[in-house]
Amino acid sequence: MWLFLGLGAIIFALLNLASKVNDKKTQWYRFISLSLTTLTLYDFYLDGARRVINEDWSALMDTMPTLSGMLLFCVVASILINSVSLFKKNN
Repeated sequence: MWLFLGLGAIIFALLNLASKVNDKKTQWYRFISLSLTTLTLYDFYLDGARRVINEDWSALMDTMPTLSGMLLFCVVASILINSVSLFKKNN
């Protein structure tokens, strides 16, 4: 689930950027993107917590290195793309 939330955050960040280029209001796209980024982080940690509660140590060792790399990519991409619309000057 967290992967879909992360990809959704990046998609809304790109929509935010496209709207800013076309001089449209972007606050809703930015809000949705940052909200999805937060939900992605929550879902990632919830998944890890469930595995710890179930004492599924082998699944944690197999999945956490890959999942944490993908999570880092999704979060950084969302933040960077959203920051472009914040700092772009209106002409």
